[in-house]
Order: sequence, then structure tokens, then C-alpha cells
Amino acid sequence: MLKRVNAKETGPVIAAVRVADAAFPAPFRSGLEYSSPARGTWNIVHTGMLIPEAHEIFVCAAGCLRGVVLTAAEMGTTDRFSTVAVRENNLLDGDMEELVIEGVSDIIRKLPKRPPAVLVYTSCVHHFAGCDLDMIYARLRERFPDIDFTDCYMNPIMRKSGLTPDQLMRSRLYMLLHEREIDPEAVAIIGNDLPTRENSDLMKLLKRTGRKVHEITSCRNYAEYQEMAESAFYISYNADAAPGGDMLSARLGGKHHYTKFSFNYDEIDDEFAKLADVLGVPGFSPEEIKALRADCDKALEDTLSLVGDTEITIDYTFCPRPLGLARMLLSHGFNVTRVYVDGIPGADKPDFEYLRENHPDLMLYPTVHSSMRFAASENAVPERDTVLAIGQKAAYFDNTNHFVNVVEGGGMLGYDAVLHTLELIREAYSEEKCMRELVQVKGLGCDVCLR
Repeated sequence: MLKRVNAKETGPVIAAVRVADAAFPAPFRSGLEYSSPARGTWNIVHTGMLIPEAHEIFVCAAGCLRGVVLTAAEMGTTDRFSTVAVRENNLLDGDMEELVIEGVSDIIRKLPKRPPAVLVYTSCVHHFAGCDLDMIYARLRERFPDIDFTDCYMNPIMRKSGLTPDQLMRSRLYMLLHEREIDPEAVAIIGNDLPTRENSDLMKLLKRTGRKVHEITSCRNYAEYQEMAESAFYISYNADAAPGGDMLSARLGGKHHYTKFSFNYDEIDDEFAKLADVLGVPGFSPEEIKALRADCDKALEDTLSLVGDTEITIDYTFCPRPLGLARMLLSHGFNVTRVYVDGIPGADKPDFEYLRENHPDLMLYPTVHSSMRFAASENAVPERDTVLAIGQKAAYFDNTNHFVNVVEGGGMLGYDAVLHTLELIREAYSEEKCMRELVQVKGLGCDVCLR
């Protein structure tokens, strides 16, 4: 006799926990996972396309290729994307190395134009089979000395230990840079999918000191990309980019500094004081800091006056510090009720502790727990008041067209992150978007790759 196990008679039970009862850093048990239709976050195809003129070649089983092929098609970059299918006989015959070498070589020879760089993505099956990847890349470099090759990975078994695929992918963005003479006045902002906002505190600090600023998102061709190697400093503010910055520093000799993303005034000041010290430039003056804080306080007051007690939900795809954002809003009187997170970033621990003590009833929801497949339908009730969501996943789960449509911090940093986020909240409150149409588009902002 079959027994229904996915829902109770009273309806599905959605996984959730009060922040006061949550464990750090993993508030939810890992298990069978669900993927929501909110697709705005970038994947390894989008990120690799940031290297201008580079060609991506994915080597894996046909079933695994479906998603990446669709990503390239949606981006309009199929001319920079190829695949080599791994079949059962390749495992049985033990010719995996030959398949990669000959498959990649055949693709390169048939391309209408020789690319300056090729990103070869191997998959978990190559690791299971003990494939000699070092030998593969050595042979490819011998055959095509005019092409820069780098190793990339589409490997889900790497998600839970060591460097994640996302961290590895961000490090590979800079593995193709050739050593050159260092310009002491050049700075590279590294590891971001989206360009740093011109109004960000980081850009203001760098530009007023006359520094030459490189960022992969602004490189129009491979030659401009190579100019990044002249940088004396590498600055990252995405935590997943920090390991790549350390690798780049060890390889090319520039100094890497990781600046934390934050919504906390004191932490922002501390982070930019450290950065100014590393660069050897004057930081923001006390008068400037006072004015910036006053602007943020005024924006918080104006935003609260507009949205009132409107229910606000947040998800981790909006920015690297979702609990930090919740803390800022709650401490200024906003009605934040839910935060969608699968894990709590280490940088968010002080915010987590603050919320446990001061807002213990704030609810944490996962995004990948299997029960979340019911969340959107559970919240699709006509009598529910309007919800303002910050992030695509929160918008989907809460069934709302009032949402902030930004991923990965949107290039914000410093006090600008506070001001711009509040501006986006006011806009989301005043204007509706078509949530179901917008969230299904992969890689929000990936048109920056189309140069």
C-alpha cells in the first residue's frame, strides 16, 4: 500500500525556523533539493563569457549539457560556445583523455575565427574516472600555442567541500592574464559578474586619487583584458572572489585586498579605512562620513514614511549580506518578516546574533529545501496583503509583483549600497513588475558580456 509522504492532510509543511531557534551557519538540514524558477543569478556559462573573445567548450554527458546549452542560447552567445558529449563507451574504453583532446581540437579547427582563449569545462565524470587533466591541457597547449587555455569545472560534487564551482570559476577569470610590467597606479576590481556602480564608495575613492581602474566587465576585447595584469592592487568585494584574488596575487605579484560588503555604518567606515591604508591614499574624511550617514538616515526615514508597515521579505540572491540588510531595516522600524537563506555567510554572524537577541521572531526560510516547491502556491491567497520582496526568489515564493529585481549586490558597495537599496525599495513599492516574466530569465545583467 502506498503512503503519501510529501504533505500532511492539512496541506504541505514549509520548512522554516525562527531566527532565535536557528543554528549557525546551517539552519536547515541538507537533503533532497528543489530549484525555484527564479533564474536571475549567474551560472558558470555567464561568468566565463566575461572574458572577451574567449570560447567556452563544455565536455560532459548529454543530459548535463542541456542547461548550459540553453544558457548560451538565451544569452545569444552560441557562436562562443561548443560542446563535446561524453558517452558510456568513453568510460568503458578508457579513452576520456583522447576524447577531450581530439574533441576540443576538432572544434577549434572548425571555428570560423581562431579565439585568443579557450575555457575547457570538464565535469564530475572526469574526476570519477581519474582523468589526467594536466596531460590534457599540456597537449592542447602544444597543439595550439597561440591560444590561452584554462581549466574550468562543471562539477556538482565540489559544492560541499573545498573551493566551490563558483569560487573556482571566478578565479579562472584571471588565470589567462600574462605577466607584464606593473603600474603602481593601476588597480583591478576583480571577481564580480556585474560592473561596480560609478556612485559606489569604492569608485569614488579610486577615481579621486587618480588611480587607473580595470574591471573585466568593461574590457571590450582580449587585449584590454590583458591590460588588467599591470595592476599593482587587486580589490575584491565578493566573498567568492577572494580565493581567486589570492591566487592572482601569488602568480602576478600585485597585492590583493578583500573589502567586505556591509550595510552597517561602522563596518563600512572600518572597511574603507583599511582599503585606503592598503592603497596608501587618504580615506574619507570625518566630514564626508558624517554627510554620508546623514544622507542614509534621511533615506531610511523617507523610505519608512512611504512603505509604512508593508511586509518586507529578503532573499540571499539580492546581496552577500541578507541578514545585514534585515538588521538595518528592522532596527529602523521596517516590517521585515522573512529572510530566504540556505546558509548564513560568515560575515553575517554578528547580524545573526543581533537578530536572535532583538528580533527573535524573524523567520528564516530555505530556498532549496524540497518542501519549498509548495511555497508559492501557499502564498497565492487573495486575502494576503501586499508583500514587498527584495530579491527574485523572495518575489517568487511570496507571489508578489512588488519586488527589487537585483542580483549579487548589483555593483553596490559602501554607503551607496544603503542609499541605492532604499531607492530600489521605494521604486518597488510604487511600481509593479511582472514577476513571473522577469524571474525566469537567466543571468540578470549578463548583456555586459555581449561586447
